[in-house]
Amino acid sequence: MDGLNLEIPLFLFATFAGAFVAGLSGFAFGLVAASLWLYFLSPLQTATLIVAFGLIVQGYSVWKLRNSLDGRKLWPFLLGATIGVPVGVTLLTWADPHKVRVGVGVLLIVYSVYALLRPALKPTAGGAVADAGVGFLNGVLGGLTGLAGILVTIWSGLRGWPKDVQRAVFQPVAVFIFALSALWLGAKGTVTPETVKLFVIGLPFLLAGSWLGLKLFGRLNEAAFRKLVLALLFASGLALSF
Repeated sequence: MDGLNLEIPLFLFATFAGAFVAGLSGFAFGLVAASLWLYFLSPLQTATLIVAFGLIVQGYSVWKLRNSLDGRKLWPFLLGATIGVPVGVTLLTWADPHKVRVGVGVLLIVYSVYALLRPALKPTAGGAVADAGVGFLNGVLGGLTGLAGILVTIWSGLRGWPKDVQRAVFQPVAVFIFALSALWLGAKGTVTPETVKLFVIGLPFLLAGSWLGLKLFGRLNEAAFRKLVLALLFASGLALSF
């Protein structure tokens, strides 16, 4: 990081905002945080911090969902992710920062438009093989960017599963990918002292954002706020893509 006088406050703001949105929606920490982090952090630092913070943010939610987990639905995604994460982490070590930033921007735009429009599609039959394939691609994306649950979230919706079933799938998969990514990143020696320092100074802002998001989740109109969050994600994607 260069020009720390400005970049540290931006880092802390992005960390707080990502945790706040995740507390409200149950996902999207990495999408929100990366929209600013990638301007002054390397793709490797960004992915590492998303993984570390994501384990904390999502881990709590999975613990709360532990009685709703269905191993029969989860295992294909976890199997695919086990193969995909090492591929993504390997790609990360030589990724071009600008291309990664633009790629994340496009992902933000595509996802936010999809979620806002919610096209009425006939549920896909899917199956274990298709689920494993999505798990693999999701693992590659998670290892490369730290964005661990986006593809599984979209796929769960296409399967036509109820909302509570979807959440009991994409959040455990995200935590699994975060854990695998952390192991692979550590094994490759990519966790630098500077990244550890950023994690430590960002942790209080992560906890504060999560607390506030969860606090407001039960008080605000969920549908209206969801649209606001998606609109902000879309704007962030445009900013990253140009």
